[in-house]
Formats: sequence, C-alpha cells, structure tokens
Amino acid sequence: MKPTEMLKEIKNLLGIELSAETEVKVELAQMTLENGTILEAEEFAPEMEVFIVTEEDKIALPMGEYALEDGRILIVEEEGIIKEIKSAEAEGEESPEVEIEVEAAEEEMAYVKKEEFAAAVEEIKAMIDELKAGMKEKEEMAAEAAKVEEQVREELSATPASAPLKHNPEAQAQKDAFNFSTKRAESTRDRVFAKLANLK
Repeated sequence: MKPTEMLKEIKNLLGIELSAETEVKVELAQMTLENGTILEAEEFAPEMEVFIVTEEDKIALPMGEYALEDGRILIVEEEGIIKEIKSAEAEGEESPEVEIEVEAAEEEMAYVKKEEFAAAVEEIKAMIDELKAGMKEKEEMAAEAAKVEEQVREELSATPASAPLKHNPEAQAQKDAFNFSTKRAESTRDRVFAKLANLK
C-alpha cells in the first residue's frame, strides 16, 4: 500500500481533512500616525516588532518618538522594536512638587524690598569704585613707565657716541696669495700653460 493511500484511510477513519495547502494566517494589528503613516505589528506592546507599511514592502520603524492618531506616543529606541507606548498627557504633566517650587521661586523673584535694593545698589557702587581705583593705578603705572623711558632717552642722548667710523675707498685690503704646488719642479706642460696664459 502506498503512503498516500494510507493517509487517506487514516483521514477517513478519523474524519478529518489533511490538506498540505492549509495556511496559517496571522492577523497583524495596524495603527496610524498623526501624519497618516500606517504602522503594523503583531501587537502594539513593548518588545514587539513594528513596521511601516508601504505599497511595495514593510520597513522597520527607525528610532525615535512618534505621535499616534489617538494622541499616544510610540517610543522606538532600537530600530523596529517598540520600547513603550505612553499617553501624551503623561509626558506633558509635571509633578505637583515641581509646580509648587516654580511658583514659590516666581513669587520670590516678583518683589524686592527697598533695603535689599539699596544694598544691591551700594554693592554695585563699591564694585564701580574698585574698578575706577584699579584704572587709576594702571594710569599711574603707565605715567611712571613713560617718565622712566624719557629719562633713559635723555641719558642716552647726553652720552657721546664712540668715534665715528670712516670709510676709505682707496685703502686696499691685502689679499693672501695662495699658489698650489709652488715648490714642484716645472714640467713641459706647466711651461706650455704658462706661455698660453702669458705669465712668463
């Protein structure tokens, strides 16, 4: 008996249909972003894969925060993997303690007492006086430096210069004559060169 026939008999006995073409269809959930982009995932929950649906293909959603159509925010920290989905209200809310501290700081900054203002003005005046005193000191130091420089110039101009240098164009510097092989015996070649050079 052939294996296919055995399968048919088993199928008839059990009363079920065995089909090789049976497909398991997975329904994917879809969500839309505020800008109309359609996202698809098996389930919109943390650690699930999420894709952008295009006409040709599905693309893994890049890292970032995305505002969904229903007002929630989808956070993707690893490409194509959902980190979390949170409501927009949770992101915009600040803790009540922080709000109270901000209000208290604003109230403190709103009004200044006359005494505090007068003290601040006196402090600023003292700082300005210090700056002026520092500038006066710098001016005095610059004046002293100018006086010292003037004194040095006067002293230098009062001292006579050393004897002036004179140039004598007629004086001739003695040149050291250096002759090669002067003690060597003169050869025929030397005599020929000497005659050619009109030295003898």
